[in-house]
Order: sequence, then structure tokens, then C-alpha cells
Amino acid sequence: MPGCGEKLAKLTSGSQYDICMPGECMQMLSSGACITYNQNAGGCNRMLKVLLHGSCSYDCAYCPIRADRSGLAFSPRELADTFLGLYRKNLAGGLFLTSGIPYDTDDVMGELVESSRILRNEGYAGYLHLKILPGARREDIRDAARFADRISLNVETTGESRLRSLSGIKDYAGDIIKRLGWIAEAAPGHYTTQLVIGAAGETDREIFDCVTSLYERILPSRIYYSAFQALRKTRFESRENTPAWRSRRWYQMDYLIREYGFSRAELLPLLEDCDTLKNDDPKALLARDREPVDPNVASFADLIHVPGIGTVTARAILETRERRTIRTPRDLGVSGACLKRALPYLVFSGSARQATLAGFS
Repeated sequence: MPGCGEKLAKLTSGSQYDICMPGECMQMLSSGACITYNQNAGGCNRMLKVLLHGSCSYDCAYCPIRADRSGLAFSPRELADTFLGLYRKNLAGGLFLTSGIPYDTDDVMGELVESSRILRNEGYAGYLHLKILPGARREDIRDAARFADRISLNVETTGESRLRSLSGIKDYAGDIIKRLGWIAEAAPGHYTTQLVIGAAGETDREIFDCVTSLYERILPSRIYYSAFQALRKTRFESRENTPAWRSRRWYQMDYLIREYGFSRAELLPLLEDCDTLKNDDPKALLARDREPVDPNVASFADLIHVPGIGTVTARAILETRERRTIRTPRDLGVSGACLKRALPYLVFSGSARQATLAGFS
């Protein structure tokens, strides 16, 4: 039988394809079973990210867990004891617990919940992110939300037909969308989801419709985007990888939707000419068709449409102009890099439009 150290190394390695939220610093375990401290991470700082089961009976075409036939797994008690041992030695600061599905979904989901129950009963009060499995029972989702600080279920793609190209087992409407609705009821403001960009050949217009619908109807705290990567021993190992820039552009689009409140109508022009986003900053593309704004009179909404100016900076500008007139770029209090991006879209009262940073360095 494999030892605990071998299981830990293997099952942390297999967990890498689920994306953590900001502050969840996933660290890969070596055979020495240690977690490297990341001083730049927020939240829990040192996240043990681990699979309960390292194999899966599902048929997802891009997933390497399905190809693993080692059968390595933790029992709920073994997982809890292993993590608590690391936590008490100050080697782990939080837990992201997910799993392959080697047998019945309800049984595996029950084991995930039981692992969480043991941890809380043993006095663990730290950060816990629990993965919800497709098709999970409503009562298990409620229990997961009760024990975990955050729960998540991957939407994976944009609809039933696209999911069918990835898996012949999962049902998009029932196993995923319905469960996301139950998750939203059980953990409002405390759940996330993830899209794998390009795995199923979906267009950016399809992604746009899916993302805006999720934010309007199900209200996830955020959506993550992972560019498809072809992995050995999967059905899609011969497919072309999705360029990393596509996921980066979707994070930018997501921020405009989620944090800036840009409407569908404002963002649709980015997809009018074709169904694929350009490899350029979407905020900058939209700003090119807008008149420059005067920071002395511009509304908050107009300010956040300026590249380089975010919500924090926009509020600071509104406060500054209450005290004095903003006459030069220096008066904005914006960092050099952001100012360079913003300057072509600004005009200052009583002066010509500033086109360069000359004289303001």
C-alpha cells in the first residue's frame, strides 16, 4: 500500500487543473511533502490543494484524472488527519478539497462533506474551499456550504451541445446549471465557477452570452477562465492548445462586467465583426470610439471607461476635484504606467488635450 507521503504528492499534483481564487496560493507538494510559503499571496497564504480520489470514471475528453489508474485515494478520516498534521506544523494554511469521481457521485460527494465535517469537529477554523461535483444532491450542497468558506462547481463550457463534445455522461442543464442554482441559494456570495476556454470549440460570442447570463441569473462571486491545454493520455491530446491570451482577454472582459458594470450593449461591439475577441485590451478598444473626458466634470461612469482608471482611482479623482481643480495629469494622483494609458482619453479644463507624458515625468 502506498504511504501517506506518496499519496499526498500524487493527489496534490492531480489537483492542479482547478483554479484557485485570489489568495488561494496552491503549492505543489514534492515527495518531501512540504509546502513552500508564498509571502505575496493573500488569504490563507499556503493552500493545500488536493484530490480526495485520484481517478475518475467520467469521460471528460481533456481531463488527465480519468487516465490515472493508480486508484490512489484518501478516506475522509485519513484526509482530515493528514491535513491537520500539516496545519498544526504550520506547513499549510488552508485547504482546497476536490476529487475525481471513481464511483457513484453521491458517495464521493458524501465523502467530501464528511472530510469537511471531521475537520470542523476537530477544531479546524481555517480556510476551506470545497469542490461540488456535477449532479450533487441538494442536501450535500447545503452541508458543503455550511462547512466551507467557499464552494465551486465548474460550468466548463457554454451549453449542452458544447458539453456533449467533452463528455457523454454529464448533463448541462441538470448536472451543472441546476446545481449552480442550488449552490447560489446555499452560499450566496461565496461560490465560484470556471470555464475552459476553447476545449469545446465555443466562440467568444457564446462565452459572452454564457458569462453575462450567469452573472445576471445565478450571481457567482466570480468566474475563472482556463485556456485549454492538450494533455497526454486524454482524448484531446492531439488538439491544438488555446492561446493563453484568450483567457487573459476574458479576465479583462469579466472585470468590465463584474466590477465595472459595463452593460451587454456596451460590450457587444467588441464581437460585432466576428465571434472572436481581438488580442487587445477590450477597455482600450471601446475607449477609441469615445470622446475624451474632463476629469473635473466627468461622471464616475465616464471615468471608469478610461483605460488606466479603475474604480478606486475614479473615486479618488472625484474626491480630489472637490478640493481643487484638476489642471494637469499630475493632479490625478495616478501611477506613471496607468497615466500613460489614460492620457490619450483625457482633456483638462482650459488646456489642449494632452497626448504625451512629456513634461509630467
